[in-house]
Amino acid sequence: MTAAATSPDHGSAPADRFDFKTYLAQSKEQVEAALDGSLGPERPESLREAMRYSLLAGGKRLRPILCLAACELAGGASSQAMPTAVALEMIHTMSLIHDDLPAMDDDDLRRGRPTNHKIYGEAVAILAGDALLTRAFEMVALRTSGVPAERLLSVVGELSLVAGAPGLVGGQVVDLESEGKEVDLETLEYIHLHKTGALLSACVITGALIGGADEELIKALRIYARGIGLAFQIIDDILDITASSEVLGKTAGKDLIADKTTYPKLLGLEESRKRADALVSEAKDALNPWAERAQPLLALADFITSRDR
Repeated sequence: MTAAATSPDHGSAPADRFDFKTYLAQSKEQVEAALDGSLGPERPESLREAMRYSLLAGGKRLRPILCLAACELAGGASSQAMPTAVALEMIHTMSLIHDDLPAMDDDDLRRGRPTNHKIYGEAVAILAGDALLTRAFEMVALRTSGVPAERLLSVVGELSLVAGAPGLVGGQVVDLESEGKEVDLETLEYIHLHKTGALLSACVITGALIGGADEELIKALRIYARGIGLAFQIIDDILDITASSEVLGKTAGKDLIADKTTYPKLLGLEESRKRADALVSEAKDALNPWAERAQPLLALADFITSRDR
């Protein structure tokens, strides 16, 4: 990694130089191809089919794209980060499969079609999620080329933290324990920083680690990731109230039915929107020193608050 690759910019490029729509479409196409190639023919076929059913169900692919963008900002090539980007989507998909189970959120609809356990049964759905989680670590450790081993070790460490008790699992437990209870803003942010924010943060940090980012950039990216992680969940909470199931591709109004505390419930819709906008603004400010090369990440931050699903 050269100094020029991670040193801050001393000026910013006009935003209209960056075609975000094209960038997003091209990046998503690359990610979809990599996801499809990650689960080739293998036995048992029933397990592979269940894994592919959820992994290839579509979606925004925001997490892998964040990983690729962070790697490029740090001076790396997106191809170096693609196995990790796929791994992150596998971990995310695992969390969705398990989250939809009757023992968790008990949902029947995900990405516009029946949830995994509705098609393959609860036992296979659990196992498909487990298999995707372990395959994620395989992608990083065994299917990555051209990246120093010490960087991959750091990536594995980051993923193990966000996928376990300090991250997704811990956030889910507190979320379940909080249903039907009065929850304050501090507890709500704990849930979302762990259940949603931890993985979004890992997307950014692992990409930067693969690209060889220095400590200054890593520190800034952690601030950025925290902001977009909370903003993402606030918008999710808002859309659960304001959007239809057809638009969302999942059951709308589930938070209300489960009597979950959400940002709109605590702050109201208008204040929730203001908080999301403020968090995204703080996230983007953290990357000001790298503004020209950070255009994809800056645009992705805006995309989080402007999305309708």
